Amino acid sequence: MQRNKSNSKINQAVAVLATILMVLGAVVPAVAQKKKKKPVYYSISAGKTLHVRLNQDLGSEDARVGDTFTTTVVDPVYSRNGVLLVPQASTVSGRVTNVIRAQKNGKPATMDVQFYSVQLPNGVRRAINGSLTELSTSNSTSDNEGGVAANKTSKRKVKFIGGGAAGGALIGAVAGGGKGLAIGMGVGAVTGAVAGRMKKGHEVKVKSGTEFGVILNQAISFTAYRAT
Repeated sequence: MQRNKSNSKINQAVAVLATILMVLGAVVPAVAQKKKKKPVYYSISAGKTLHVRLNQDLGSEDARVGDTFTTTVVDPVYSRNGVLLVPQASTVSGRVTNVIRAQKNGKPATMDVQFYSVQLPNGVRRAINGSLTELSTSNSTSDNEGGVAANKTSKRKVKFIGGGAAGGALIGAVAGGGKGLAIGMGVGAVTGAVAGRMKKGHEVKVKSGTEFGVILNQAISFTAYRAT
């Protein structure tokens, strides 16, 4: 009888110990998980211009509303304290939102685009609200409809405009004026203006490799970039 009582106590002790171990097995990982550092996010403010390069040809003769295209980030983007957020070779994706073909009265074609995402080389992807802008524009702000105000003194609808040698493209249109910043057939930007009245206006022809700006309409956040 005494031996049975002793065995019973041993069994009870084993059961209690097993229960304690089970509880510890559930609690310790949870506590350890809570102690993990939360990721630190850095903000890229609205109004920041990303320098990008077009990855394929775009043209008013072939483009349709809803067509998508990609660009590659040329200059890396850092936080205010120097943390790399968006490296070179990141991909900024855009879509065509409006196309008006060239007209016989000399009016050039126009093509509106918007930018909706940026994907880093490590696969991290963020939705953005971005609009087309010139690389030379500084201290600019923009709105969700693609209107850009330079230095808060003027506002214009920014789009690709047919013009320049062999078609080409201009960026922007001062209200009713038809002037803008010309984009070359290869890379870079030079000052120019839409040619005068012709039998038919120029179509928009934006060549692969053309560089321009994407201005952010809303702030976005990233953690510090890690290659893997």
